[in-house]
Amino acid sequence: MDADGSHQPEQLHLLLTALGEADLVIGSRYVRGGSVVNWPLRRRLLSRGGNLYVRLLLGISVRDATAGYRLFRRQTLEKIDLASVESTGYVFQTDLVARTLGAGMTVREVPIEFIERERGDSKMSGAVATESLKLVTRWGLRERRARLSRSARRTR
Repeated sequence: MDADGSHQPEQLHLLLTALGEADLVIGSRYVRGGSVVNWPLRRRLLSRGGNLYVRLLLGISVRDATAGYRLFRRQTLEKIDLASVESTGYVFQTDLVARTLGAGMTVREVPIEFIERERGDSKMSGAVATESLKLVTRWGLRERRARLSRSARRTR
């Protein structure tokens, strides 16, 4: 949950309820019923485009892999290899979604209303966006190579 007021505590019960049937619950801006309030067009495009890129490269169906409003079961965090996490910026959110799904666990998204902060500055920078782009590309290519390798072994 962001501490700048973007994520509303009044919506926490939605995530808690969904945690009964999932290993990770994401408060999603991009599922039916979710929304973003007061974001400029550039921010909306960057967020939507980034999430589309994540879905295409990583082959996951999560619509808001970059969201920060989320709940994990303790067992989920114990099962995924947190020591090998290589991301430091916002892509950390995506990394944990991919690791959760890769470990065969379930991710559920529930709609939330995300409200742009009233104070403070975004931590999103060119360096953060570059890290995200590089790591998602690396993970996507690694997964594609692994799939091709498995496929080639089956056809021999």
